[in-house]
Amino acid sequence: MVEPVWPQVRGLLDADVGFQTRRLAEGGLDRLFAELHPRLRWNNGVLTREYGDDEHRDLRGDGLVLVPGAFKWDQVVVIVDPPWQPTVIYPARGLGTLWQPLSTDRHAALGRLIGRTRAVLLLGLDEPTSTTTLAHRHALAAGTVSEHLSVLRDAGFVAGERHRHEIRYRRTPLGEAVLR
Repeated sequence: MVEPVWPQVRGLLDADVGFQTRRLAEGGLDRLFAELHPRLRWNNGVLTREYGDDEHRDLRGDGLVLVPGAFKWDQVVVIVDPPWQPTVIYPARGLGTLWQPLSTDRHAALGRLIGRTRAVLLLGLDEPTSTTTLAHRHALAAGTVSEHLSVLRDAGFVAGERHRHEIRYRRTPLGEAVLR
């Protein structure tokens, strides 16, 4: 059953989409595919999966959907059969840590210092993240997350940066130091 762990899975997938989007924006398809998965190769506009079958599909403008996955940790799944949209499902970045609990000593101590919810939010800011994403990830109301982020911001632990229509929060050097 996925429902009990969905907030953690969704948080991981959202973080991966954000990371890959930034990578694409900064370096184009060359950079994206160079680091997406060791079995994928991008060369002269051709995407190849090592150890794949001999199927070939010329996309001719059909596009390619990239989907991070949380349940196929070692595989890249390629779907090219019509009528489906050409799709590559790859293991999400950070998947190895999804099922590992946070260090309870560190988490508990930080929770006692700044409060459990604020500690969880601060620990969850490995990548710049929006209030909405944090709310989904931790099964909290967006208003609650916003209030806690305001306190963390006022204390100097996080900073917000506008990205189009949302503000993405990240840990500051002080916030990083508190976690260490």
